[in-house]
Amino acid sequence: MPQSPHLVALVTGASRGAGRAIAVALAATGATVYVTGRSVDGQPTTDDVPGTIDATARAVAAAGGRGIALRCDHTVDAQVEAVMARIAAEQGRLDLLVNNTWGGYEDPQCRPVPLAPFWTQSIALGDRMFSTGVRAHLVASQLAVSLMLRRKRGLIVSTTANVAALPYMPNLFYDLAKHTVARMIWAMAEELRPHGIAAVAVAPGFMRGGRVVEAFRRAGMASALDGPHGPTETPIYLGRAIVALASDVRVMARTGQILEAGTLSREYGFTDENGTQPPPFRVPSPQAAT
Repeated sequence: MPQSPHLVALVTGASRGAGRAIAVALAATGATVYVTGRSVDGQPTTDDVPGTIDATARAVAAAGGRGIALRCDHTVDAQVEAVMARIAAEQGRLDLLVNNTWGGYEDPQCRPVPLAPFWTQSIALGDRMFSTGVRAHLVASQLAVSLMLRRKRGLIVSTTANVAALPYMPNLFYDLAKHTVARMIWAMAEELRPHGIAAVAVAPGFMRGGRVVEAFRRAGMASALDGPHGPTETPIYLGRAIVALASDVRVMARTGQILEAGTLSREYGFTDENGTQPPPFRVPSPQAAT
């Protein structure tokens, strides 16, 4: 799908972090970027973490694109349908969908996913991961395809973890949800390939995103952000990876795959914000430590 100053994109979960960075990176190409999320100006944000879709839309405009903020809870189908209807009415097409919603981390302390046996955890954690991190991707993709079929082209991206390269993360709900996203993208690619629409999953490393930074801060560990166990890359790295894919006329050759920002940076030649190319993220397996 060639880069175009008229690219029409939808980035979900764009109030902050990865979603915001992806939207701003797309803006540098002159794209029209619809950004969705639950946090808006003048109202409490999710867990009081800084960032709103309105601020993201302004950042898109400042970066050279056109930003349009639409409040949407992606677990409510009617709201997603309304977003797609507006894009259809205003643009008549959608070139790129970036599924970036995720759930399970909603917590006043911004705590990460617990690394504990599944039988000791609330099933509500798994419900949030699947409703926001899997089902929401499926619903948005299903509705987006109808706009892409008109031109026999398009790209669907789901941000995820590279389950093929990581050992089991000791949280059954997380592991299951991330594997489901990968399989969903593969299955979408199988059905969409004859129609010229690509579907890929893109995995960042340990990102210095809004929620991660806030989690470190609220835990009294802000200084650790720059330590050896802190985040290894900024969300801009992921944003540039997605721009590279959206600009690649041969992206259909990658459809159905799980791709990593750290690998794509070497293939396409982009860097993180500080000019480096962090390698793909890896977690040492428990077996390797024994």
